[in-house]
Amino acid sequence: MQQPTIILASGSPRRQQFLRELSLDFQVIVADIDETPHGNEAPEALARRLAESKAAAVATRLPPSTAALIIAADTVVAQADMLLGKPADSAEATAMLQQLRNRPHQVHSSVCLLETGSKRTQTRVNSTEVQMRDYSDADVAAYVASGDPFDKAGAYAIQHPAFAPVCAVQGCISGVIGLPLADLREMLAAFGVTVRATIPTICRQHTIFGCCQDAVQNP
Repeated sequence: MQQPTIILASGSPRRQQFLRELSLDFQVIVADIDETPHGNEAPEALARRLAESKAAAVATRLPPSTAALIIAADTVVAQADMLLGKPADSAEATAMLQQLRNRPHQVHSSVCLLETGSKRTQTRVNSTEVQMRDYSDADVAAYVASGDPFDKAGAYAIQHPAFAPVCAVQGCISGVIGLPLADLREMLAAFGVTVRATIPTICRQHTIFGCCQDAVQNP
């Protein structure tokens, strides 16, 4: 069976790196959508809607005859129902990190696959609980000064080696980084795309935390 053209609807370097590590050939078309939450929209619903909106937006930009499989994703960070998006400035990044400090929160990572020919779609939302360590104000100041928080929901990257903000994860580590790989592999299989890469091996390249697939592959 001929593999479809795969399009990643994201400019995220982290998601692009994941697809390369899955040994997928893909093109990048960045979706340009309004990501403003709706009133009282639950974090999981927001993640789902944005991924589906990104996939649909990219589909409309392709020539009608293009046969492609679009991968779109979104990551929403929340404490209970309080959304923590990408910080607008240093003050907001500092406030977010102080709010998260020494407390748990949730990371909801959605993936939407859209097949342009059939218009068939499939979406999943993967939710993971993340516990932050009790970092100091000086740690926060140094991390904010590095500029790393500003393109990240919740104002942090779990894999940042110097700040290392997280002390425990219950769920999918790749989802926290931005793309739940086990979910994506199963979804791609449903569209005829086989991924032979080993998911735990990829996850361990990015963080010190275990992969949610370790128990699945080694019962």
